[in-house]
Parts: sequence; structure tokens; C-alpha cells
Amino acid sequence: METMAHHRTLGRGGIDVSPLGFGCWAIGGEWQSTDGQPLGWGKVDDDESVRAIRRALDLGVTFFDTADAYGTGHSERVLGRALGKHRDDVVVATKWGNVFDERTRIREGQDDSPEHVRRALTASLQRLNADHIDLYQLHISDADPGRAAQLRDVCEELVREGLIRAYAWSTDDPGRAAVFAEGPHCAAVQHRLNILQDAPELLALCAESDLASINRSPLAMGLLAGKHTAGRALDDGDIRNAPPAWLPGFIANAGADPTWLQRVDALRSILTSDGRTLAQGALAWIWARSPRTIPIPGFRTVAQAEENAGAIAKGPLTAGQMAEVDRVLGR
Repeated sequence: METMAHHRTLGRGGIDVSPLGFGCWAIGGEWQSTDGQPLGWGKVDDDESVRAIRRALDLGVTFFDTADAYGTGHSERVLGRALGKHRDDVVVATKWGNVFDERTRIREGQDDSPEHVRRALTASLQRLNADHIDLYQLHISDADPGRAAQLRDVCEELVREGLIRAYAWSTDDPGRAAVFAEGPHCAAVQHRLNILQDAPELLALCAESDLASINRSPLAMGLLAGKHTAGRALDDGDIRNAPPAWLPGFIANAGADPTWLQRVDALRSILTSDGRTLAQGALAWIWARSPRTIPIPGFRTVAQAEENAGAIAKGPLTAGQMAEVDRVLGR
């Protein structure tokens, strides 16, 4: 089995983090769009979320990724509460670009104006009970590149003022990510990456521009956690029960897509080798894919936190296992 350093670096920012981060979308609880589309992962127990975060700290996880919109501010508040006196021991990433009402838990739209950046940052700092953000990320994946260049310059000002340490763009478009990459203090790109959905162009950009690759959906929205079966609907408040176009792998009111589950089953024996769980094997594939990757699986329970963090000790897949994955997937 290949070894893996027990830390990675946020690109040219020089900020050390654990090789695994924890994504805090799910712990935001239920929220929705103005037309009633669920945007969260269903109901959540805040006390259990806090216990899970603190257990992750015990297990060596030092990177937590959230967004102001997750639960319309609720995820940031829960994370701030859980970290408490440990805030300076970890690296916190959050995002801006969405406009929402905390009271009604409704996302009302987006704001890509330079003026909104500071408003959003001030609010996030208050919710997180922090005096700075380590990695501040644009949360509008398809923002206009020209406007994004202005936002990049605002982020540079925030770095100079000590309010943020580095910044990034959460986008699956390599061309857009390259706009932010031109900034001296851009440290990463956050993008989708899992064994079923590779992203070679974005990984190449990260290598060329000395950026970290922060990987959302590393478990394919839970399909690679092995807990889903075809035909079983999810909770009404779960975005996967009414999946938007950008969320493949699930069918409205019918649970996981059987064709996706077949692909997971075909990979199961490889991913569960060397004593790994299916989820740990999926994370191991990401680490083997590039030395710049930092997967950020979601969690809602202590048990999930322990399983995900347990992947670190097992390290990446071997070159032989990676070749076998490519053979099974026909790529």
C-alpha cells in the first residue's frame, strides 16, 4: 500500500491542512429555493453535528468547508459553536455569492457585486465567531469571468487587510477557475471529483497553477457510501429526492439511479480491498488521483465522521488498483 503524508497544502497559499476535509453542507439542515426546491439534505440534529465535528478534530481532521448559504447561515453557526476554542487549530473555508433569509430558510438569489463580498464576509465572521477566514470561495459556479476578475481583486484587498488568508472559486469550469488562478493569493479550486466523475482538466489546471484541488461530492452525494438502494425515496427535505439537472445519480421520488448503483457494485471489490469500507476506498481513489486533492465528504453523525477520518490511515489506492478501476469503468 502506498503511503501518504498526513497533511496537504492549500496550493501556493502554504496553508497546511489534513489530507481530508469535512464538508458542512449537510449539517446546515433543511432550506429551500423560492420555488420550494429543497437545497439541503433533510433534518439534522445540531448536537450530533457538534459531536461529529469535535470527534473529527480528535481524529486529526483540521480542514472544514462550509458556505454562508448552507442552511441559510445555520451550518456556519453550528461549525462556529463546535470549534469554539479550537478555531485557531483548524483551517476554515466558507463561500459567498448567494442571498438568503435566515428566518425563512429560503435562498432568494445571487449577488456577484464587489460590494456584496464585504457584506457577506462580515456576516460569515459573525456566525463563525471568527476574526478571519482561511479560504474564502466564490459560490457562483457560472459567474461572468469579467465580473469574477473584479471579485478576485476584492479578495486580494481582503488578504491585505488580514480578513482572509487565501481565496478560491467553487466551479467545474476550468476556464473560469483560471481567472481566479491569476491572483497571487488564489490557493485552490473547489470542484466535483469522485471515482464516477473524473475532472482531468481541473486537476491539470491545479498542477499548472500550483493550486489545491478541493473535492466536493467525493462520495457522489452518498452513492459511494453504500447506503442507497434503487426505488427507495428520500425525505422530502433532501435535495436528492428532487434532484436538479446538475445532480445526476438520483431519480425524483425514487432514490438512487439503478445504473449508477450498478457502476458502484462493479467497483466494490476494488474499493473495499485492504480492509477499507466502500466510502474509504472512494476517498483513497481521490488521493491516488493527484497529490493535490483534498476530498471533503459530508457528514451528519459521529459514526460518519469516524468512518471518513479512518480513511486517512489507509492511504491512497495503489497504481495497480487505479489501473483496475480504469479497466472496470472502461476508461
